[in-house]
Amino acid sequence: MEPTSFIGREAVAAKRKQYFYPCTAHFYRDAPQIVRGSMQYVYDENGKEYTDFFAGVSVVACGHCNPAITGRTVEQLLQLQHTSTVYLTQPSVDLAERLEAVLPGNLRRSFFVNSGSEANEGALLLARMHTGRKGFIALESGLHGRTNLTMSVTGLQMWRTDNYLDEDVTFIERPYHPDLTLEEAAALSIKSLKRVLEEKGDTIAAMIVEPIQGNGGMIMPAASYFREVKALLEQYGVLLIDDEIQTGYGRTGAMFAIEHFGVVPDIISMAKALGNGVPVAAFATTDEIAASLNRPSASTFGGNPVSAATALAVLDYIEAEQLPARAAELGGRLKAGLEQLHESYPALVTDVRGAGFMLGAELAGNAAVSAAELTDDVLEELKDRGYLIGKNGVGRNVLAFQPPLVVTAENIDGMLKALDEVLLQASHRLSAARQA
Repeated sequence: MEPTSFIGREAVAAKRKQYFYPCTAHFYRDAPQIVRGSMQYVYDENGKEYTDFFAGVSVVACGHCNPAITGRTVEQLLQLQHTSTVYLTQPSVDLAERLEAVLPGNLRRSFFVNSGSEANEGALLLARMHTGRKGFIALESGLHGRTNLTMSVTGLQMWRTDNYLDEDVTFIERPYHPDLTLEEAAALSIKSLKRVLEEKGDTIAAMIVEPIQGNGGMIMPAASYFREVKALLEQYGVLLIDDEIQTGYGRTGAMFAIEHFGVVPDIISMAKALGNGVPVAAFATTDEIAASLNRPSASTFGGNPVSAATALAVLDYIEAEQLPARAAELGGRLKAGLEQLHESYPALVTDVRGAGFMLGAELAGNAAVSAAELTDDVLEELKDRGYLIGKNGVGRNVLAFQPPLVVTAENIDGMLKALDEVLLQASHRLSAARQA
């Protein structure tokens, strides 16, 4: 497609404003129109190249328009696009069989849907049907979806849009506090969990967690935390739902982030990277728990032939290229570089955390310039230098680094160099603001 065929960023922004709901926002003051992608790179309407360090919010783990994947997507699209689950097709059963081989422990039965919200909604429903209980426990500052029930278990206030959410949800402290060690914060969270279970454990169906809170600011608990959580839940017959929507499929240096903690959940939810940009998601569990989801149910588009064939190609590529090991190695390089910037700008970069290619760097502002404003400035300046990163955190002041797992050492070093230049500018701005 020739550049002259693009309407341009201003026209796209105007049409969004005219036809989209007002809740739909975008990054950047001068936002590019993204028109093409190739592996770790995307290109705007003017042909400018950007190295993508956000991967469409952890989605294109195998790279944009990866020919090893898109070729098989197109092949299936030309052969059979849709039938729904009321007919027999092979790609979805092949995908379910393949997932059993990579899922933790004895998780082996999958129900396919289209999005992470649907996957978590299904997992919560499954927990209620299996236990015969209604209540849930969730962590503060977690994010689990935009349906009514998944929004009900979401602890981030900015994403709790509905004023009439399910009231059978109890939130406990997450295992992180800026003024405590990870071990101290974990102990505080465990104490809160014990209290809730003692008070009403017989009414709780499940506890839902992200092994690393993404939108909550890249929060990774102490190593023992989830083992203690699982042991407590088992005492009360409460299930553990592991939300791997952002963390799954190699991003953290393991196939699933929960593996870092040596815990097998009762139910696991998956989306994003499984389709590498094609909508596909699932929730999986054991034979015993799956037996409880026995009333008629279906998903019109879930696990359709095109999505399933794509997901199979994704799993092949992850295995062939050893992407979890790659994320562990190169993610370590990226984290070391971010930690060096933390040492260089300690008043500005207050913390670096996460694992693999799921990393966050928290920024601090001052009375004159807020941390959220600084974060937006850093994103804008990096974009102008050809690098796209994300932002998250309770205060929207955490730089998020979730690149395609195919980025190179040279990409990482180039981004860190650009970030160093941008942080130096931000540091000067903070100093000037203090003196004013």
